Amino acid sequence: MGGGTGLNLFQKRFPERCFDVGIAEQHAVTFAAGLATEGLKPFCAIYSSFLQRDFDQVAHDVDLQKLPVRFAMDRAGVVGADGPTHCGAFDTTFMACLPNMVVMAPSCESELMHMVATAAAIDDRPSCFRYPRGNDIGYILPQNNKGTPLEIGKGRVLKEGSRVAILGYGTIVQNCLAAAKHLQVIGISATVADARFCKPLDGDLIRQLVKEHEVLITVEEGSIGGFSSNVSHFLALNGLLDGKLKMEAYDAPRQIHKPWISERASEEAGLSSRHIAATVLSLIGENKDSLHLLKL
Repeated sequence: MGGGTGLNLFQKRFPERCFDVGIAEQHAVTFAAGLATEGLKPFCAIYSSFLQRDFDQVAHDVDLQKLPVRFAMDRAGVVGADGPTHCGAFDTTFMACLPNMVVMAPSCESELMHMVATAAAIDDRPSCFRYPRGNDIGYILPQNNKGTPLEIGKGRVLKEGSRVAILGYGTIVQNCLAAAKHLQVIGISATVADARFCKPLDGDLIRQLVKEHEVLITVEEGSIGGFSSNVSHFLALNGLLDGKLKMEAYDAPRQIHKPWISERASEEAGLSSRHIAATVLSLIGENKDSLHLLKL
């Protein structure tokens, strides 16, 4: 999948540092594990949905041995016209359950560069990062197109609000920011945070959001059992659901057989900014007039 992952360009420049194993994904993972045992820094680039075939190798040949293989999971989330075979809905769920794996997702192209640098810097355990199919967003890239390693397990607040907190994971953060703008029109102040990491979670950030807001919504382009489930588990274990907090987990629909059209994929999957804003309104008990103002 050199063309699909973009590694064909890397291979032209560094022919001795790129290995194309075709669609032998299981071999690719164990091969990368072998490279890691010899002190190399392997990046294993595989489509999210095709990495499903390799869970045995990821679990036993990489994670169990804490080998620093870096998994670049392409086609993650709602992929649109590529169809259901390429719908990367499950990678966060099956990677975050592994004990030694660092699991992260960038909200934009500059964050992706930082996460590549972060993965390269991690030498004592495996790591992975997911990114979608499609064009970039248009953010300013880091100087010299080189990222800076992030602090492991630390997210960030992108927009300060007061009543509602929206915690996004991955590129869906852009829809969260747009939803906050919709809500601002009708006088509802929403905080938007970028989790960056699913594992380890930023516990301090989550506690802050719970303490300062009456509503918390988690948003991701992934299946149940992924980021939102991990946040819910953290909230329950730490007694953060024992008060008056209203919490909603917003993830990809259970049925992924429909080949969503790229331009309307988020809309058809119910993950658009308008859908997120409508969920906020329902949780805080706003009436239908507010929905009408947003044309939802």
